[in-house]
Amino acid sequence: MSTPVQNDLTKAFTDVASNYRGTSDIDLHATYRDMRANSPVLQGNFMASLGVPSIAGLDASRPTFTLFKYDDVMAVMRDAGTFTSGFIAEGLGAFFDGLILTAMDGDAHKNIRNLLQPVFMPETVNRWKETKIDRVIREEYLKPMVPAKGADLMDFALYFPIRVIYALIGFPEDRPEQIEQYAAWALAILAGPQVDPEKAAAARGAAMQAAQALYDVVKVVVSERRAEGASGDDLISRLINAEYQGRSLDDHEIATFVRSLLPAASETTTRTFGTLMSLLLQNPEVLERVRNDRSLVNKAIDEAVRFEPVATFKVRQAAKDLEIRGVAIPKGAMVQCIVTSANRDEDAFENADKFDIDRKPKPSFGFGFGPHMCIGQFVAKTEINCALNAILDLMPNIRLDPDKPGPQIVGAQLRGPHYLHVLWD
Repeated sequence: MSTPVQNDLTKAFTDVASNYRGTSDIDLHATYRDMRANSPVLQGNFMASLGVPSIAGLDASRPTFTLFKYDDVMAVMRDAGTFTSGFIAEGLGAFFDGLILTAMDGDAHKNIRNLLQPVFMPETVNRWKETKIDRVIREEYLKPMVPAKGADLMDFALYFPIRVIYALIGFPEDRPEQIEQYAAWALAILAGPQVDPEKAAAARGAAMQAAQALYDVVKVVVSERRAEGASGDDLISRLINAEYQGRSLDDHEIATFVRSLLPAASETTTRTFGTLMSLLLQNPEVLERVRNDRSLVNKAIDEAVRFEPVATFKVRQAAKDLEIRGVAIPKGAMVQCIVTSANRDEDAFENADKFDIDRKPKPSFGFGFGPHMCIGQFVAKTEINCALNAILDLMPNIRLDPDKPGPQIVGAQLRGPHYLHVLWD
């Protein structure tokens, strides 16, 4: 196996954030508010105008339309027949031999998702919560931090999801340095798409190399688990035993699918946790309510995902000629759904620009929607739930450090804070 140069995990995470940050000198929410009012269906690649590369591998020759309203985004996300995803195999999917759930359509997508879905259901994840997730977060990370009475929580946020998800997948738990290397490779894949053509070839080469290295190590674990009888409760063992309508997965398919989960498995959780904690710490009265009533934890998570989603846009391709709000969209055109805008649509959410954990439940798009909704969202939410509960238990009177810069949620895509300085008693 050809091994890429050793990557530093923190640097890899920062590089990804920088790659998708885009234009930093505009108020994105104000811009989206204006677009909803005046150009709800825009002909053009709006995210590219912000300097954000598309993980979908957009062909510049294809017309692109951008949607900003909740109802329009909802209609696109729920209709996978009219708005397809196969083109993603040209972009990010190229790093996974096209075997990536988000790049599948129709029966192929349905059948594979039905194979994978049981592994991510609450019954399984709640068992993981009791046996692994909560223990890892409390014992390995937070309890050793407690005596310091202060920290940058983004350091914790970067490492705990990686440790948890790799343990759940079935990697050996006694090799943290290796796990960090694997996570750095996973992040390098996300840095493959570039806006700057001068950087594109090198970044794509590095991403392909990282993808191969990650595949090689996952494949070894899959082979080991199968040889051992796959009797464990880990993800790989469950995938080995998964069956739907007489169909099961071979080692190559399992390794490829597991590899495709890894770039987002920790990245999204890290940023979502950071955003949630930033919003709670900036609203101490809300934080206190959550501390005193833990039934509010999941409401706070859902509202944070609505208010500041990490993945700010989704892309689909029109399978036929159609119209949206009177705008003709030809077959083959790309349809870019601005999730961040839809989640703040004043026609869909009352006081949409307020972080409100008492908000009446309504679907938002932070984890997608429809047939392609994030298959691992319950895992991510469970990790974040455990982390928040543990922090409230172990770090009394946690608050922002007044002597350090306050957190800022930034990025046109892959949004979140870069630092989160806190103190506790």
